[in-house]
Amino acid sequence: MGLNGTVMLVSALVCALGFLWRNPLPPDADIVEPVRSDPRQEKVRTRGDQLTYRDVDYDIERVYRYDISGVVVSYRYHDDSSRLHRLANDHLNLLDVCLVWGSNAGNPALNKLDFWNGVFTCNVQTKDRDAWQQFDMNALSNNHLISADPSVRSRLDGLKVGDQVRLRGYLANYGAAGQPKRKSSTTREDTGNGACETLLVEDVEVLAASFSNWRLAMYVSGLVLLASLIRHFASPHRPHRRR
Repeated sequence: MGLNGTVMLVSALVCALGFLWRNPLPPDADIVEPVRSDPRQEKVRTRGDQLTYRDVDYDIERVYRYDISGVVVSYRYHDDSSRLHRLANDHLNLLDVCLVWGSNAGNPALNKLDFWNGVFTCNVQTKDRDAWQQFDMNALSNNHLISADPSVRSRLDGLKVGDQVRLRGYLANYGAAGQPKRKSSTTREDTGNGACETLLVEDVEVLAASFSNWRLAMYVSGLVLLASLIRHFASPHRPHRRR
């Protein structure tokens, strides 16, 4: 096989394993205190406003002041990636973030659950009955994050699974001017269609950033794999001589 072939094989294996195990969730000992608390919301006098982003005017209706801290368990970016968002002329919804907090945060059984985001949903499943019984569905929420502030959008853009974050702003109903508004949930106890929180984000704080040796290994081995592939195809072909 040769040295370069061995490097390609090993780096491909490490890269694959790193991809599978790149998103560990923090243990209980590493959970910061704000994440152990429930989200806080305060009713405000409902008021309308308008934001402009990418030459589109959006009608905003703030309903509650909102403050949530949690562990990121999954996310999905939306800007220009969803047909439904394009049809609604919605470029304000940068991403959805699924968060857990309270008794869910730091629970070792959390790593036995699979989380993923659909276009408008956060989904969770497991084959482990004990892990499911330990999980509190009222301490999980899918958050549609909207903002026209470039600095806020930039900070949201860097969130990773395993990060412990604090998001502050307003639960809000919104939509492109003249179109129906997407309404926000105002309770953590609802389910199904309309159960997601739509959060007009004013401040983003990473309370504790996720670090994964496997994620680092995935990036490093990916670079090594790329370099070895370039070397393989750039090297002159040497046919084997028949004896």
